[in-house]
Amino acid sequence: MNPTSPSRNTLGGRAVRNLTPAVLAAVIIAGTAACGGSDTNSTGTARSTRTVSPEPAMTRSASPTSRTQQEFAASVSAAAERNRQQAAKQLEGVQGRGDAVEDVSVTGLPVAKAEQFRSAVVRVTNPTDKAAFYAVKVEFVDASGKVLDSVVLGFPDAQPGRTVTQNANSRKAAGVKTFPRIAQAERG
Repeated sequence: MNPTSPSRNTLGGRAVRNLTPAVLAAVIIAGTAACGGSDTNSTGTARSTRTVSPEPAMTRSASPTSRTQQEFAASVSAAAERNRQQAAKQLEGVQGRGDAVEDVSVTGLPVAKAEQFRSAVVRVTNPTDKAAFYAVKVEFVDASGKVLDSVVLGFPDAQPGRTVTQNANSRKAAGVKTFPRIAQAERG
């Protein structure tokens, strides 16, 4: 058979196009394992494996969504703002640093003078046995310890034993070498 014939290269034409990435990866791995690697001194038989999954059934939703990307972004932004407002309200009555500072960590991201904001990754790990809302206040401080900005984040529904992350972004600390720190953290 000609090595460039469609049936050899495509394993039956459209069958390869319909393989999911996971199935395709399994086929490649199985084929590589069957060939025994690239050792030229090995002896044995080469085996090939062909796995083809059935075509997924075409399903259509009863009513196609008419949401645009802008509407989706606006809804995500609105949800983030609601979480931020809930977190700010939760932190209002907190004395000191709060009851969840041990559950939270922060890492600053590299800064460039041309950046429009300073960013840090905030991680919350819920050590309790039930889901909780976390309110976290991150401060961006300069080398002298002066607070340039503070950002409040809300982490809704942090699951037990899981870590969730969000970015804290500050426009006031843009282009300045700052160090993010956790000022307050409260589990609700």
